[in-house]
Amino acid sequence: MDVKELLNKPYLNEKEVAAITGRGISTLRNDRFCRRNLPYYKVGTSGRSVRYKTDEVIHWLTARRVSFDEV
Repeated sequence: MDVKELLNKPYLNEKEVAAITGRGISTLRNDRFCRRNLPYYKVGTSGRSVRYKTDEVIHWLTARRVSFDEV
């Protein structure tokens, strides 16, 4: 699935978020453990399945934009 298709989904799994953000799956897992960076949702009866809201992933990426505007 390409990135354009992924961005049309309401929620993403960790593999999809890794593909969009360029972060490793282990980094995403470590971030969850340390409660930092991307917000996430635990779903399912066991609470082990994790999803990220696509809009929040996009917002997180956009907030980290670095610009080199002239003064």
